[in-house]
Amino acid sequence: METLDCTGLNCPEPVLRAKAQLEQAHLKPFSVIVDNEASRGNVLRFGRSQGCDVGFEKGKNDTFRITLIPGKNSGKTGTFNDDDYLCELPGNGDLVYVISSNTMGRGSDDLGWALLQTYVTTIAEVSPLPSHILIYNSGVKLVTTDGKALDALLDLEKKNVIIWVCGTCLEFFKLEKERKVGSITNMYDIMNTMASASRLVSPF
Repeated sequence: METLDCTGLNCPEPVLRAKAQLEQAHLKPFSVIVDNEASRGNVLRFGRSQGCDVGFEKGKNDTFRITLIPGKNSGKTGTFNDDDYLCELPGNGDLVYVISSNTMGRGSDDLGWALLQTYVTTIAEVSPLPSHILIYNSGVKLVTTDGKALDALLDLEKKNVIIWVCGTCLEFFKLEKERKVGSITNMYDIMNTMASASRLVSPF
């Protein structure tokens, strides 16, 4: 499998190299190595936008290996704007949102679901944007269920907010194939991100 070593490169260069590789070797799987989370999120997002199956694994020295497996329609999904993959966002530092339930507050579950929808849509209106949104337990239902929250999460991902979804939680609720936004992660990454954040915000 062809490997593109993009360590040390700033956005959008890793995405541009992935785009060139996809165009040159249309249906051949390849991998991209990056050394920061913003580039990791951008390459994953680019791959999904191009109809590829994508995944990643952590490597040595804080690197990520992203694998892109093209499908029959990959590279034919419309216009490409490299400005969509710039990394530098004002205020996008170490603020992390944590969503661990599919309801907000105690009492009515229906009301709690409605409140959480509004809460998630409001994240984009509050400055600064978070660097990450961590979603686990029944909160994973937000990334599988159509609604205002899902639309808001898709929009936040386009703004380079990294959305990590607990893989174990998706498996527990049998929602592995229903995920529509975000990248699957594990408890180590969730805990490491929370431990290194200067501010954690949660609706619970």
